Amino acid sequence: MSPGTGDRGEHGLVRRIRRARLLHPPPAEDFQRNTGMRSAFCGLRPVMTTIGIIGAGHIGGQLARAFTSIGYDVAIANSRGPETLADLVAEIGSGVRAVTAEEAASLADIAVVTVPLKALKDIPVEPLAGKIVLDTNNYYFERDGHIDALDRGEATTSGLLQQHLPTSKVAKAFNNILSAQITTDGTPEGTPDRRALGTASDYPEAIEVVTDIYNRLGYDTVVVGGLDQSWRLERDRPGYGTRQTADEMRANVERANRLP
Repeated sequence: MSPGTGDRGEHGLVRRIRRARLLHPPPAEDFQRNTGMRSAFCGLRPVMTTIGIIGAGHIGGQLARAFTSIGYDVAIANSRGPETLADLVAEIGSGVRAVTAEEAASLADIAVVTVPLKALKDIPVEPLAGKIVLDTNNYYFERDGHIDALDRGEATTSGLLQQHLPTSKVAKAFNNILSAQITTDGTPEGTPDRRALGTASDYPEAIEVVTDIYNRLGYDTVVVGGLDQSWRLERDRPGYGTRQTADEMRANVERANRLP
């Protein structure tokens, strides 16, 4: 199914999101400088206050910086133990703590999985039951090894995470932007040529949360559909990597090919 068509397309999901909206992004004039980053946080804490980040590489670390800048508490974990994250915690300061992966999952109101694809099997399942989980992953066979279902275009990386977390609500997020740009490229809502980021999910409430977070961080949102369409945002597709407005990204994800 193409993006923007049917119940799984962008417009159908957005209509459902607007009807059920629970979170309200702050007005553009409330953008302020916070720990060196542009932030849309207006001084009120988000409805959901703790984000559990599983994976503390380039993306995980940048997301910890970004989320604390907009008022979330962050519990972050890696595979080597909380003590190895002391420098990151000291740098960010208030609002972030280093924990185990199980603790990050348990503490999370919203979770982020940002580990290599080959490590998905190690993500805790039960503590994430019923929770929205943001998946930042891309498939790098050079790192992850070849996965036949992905090579044949029969699966998506976020779909694999959803299979591993059958009682969670997975959404693709933050995978089509360079990690360093997460904290630098955001601009106030309504800014001409504002950068867009993509997302996909089978759950409108997950799309709602991603859209709210993107807006708070300074980005427009492009919804490509359900997780079966999330490949449109991934590596080597025209919607991946480069800075794009919402209109540009919509056009690019529409013309993406599933296989090279």
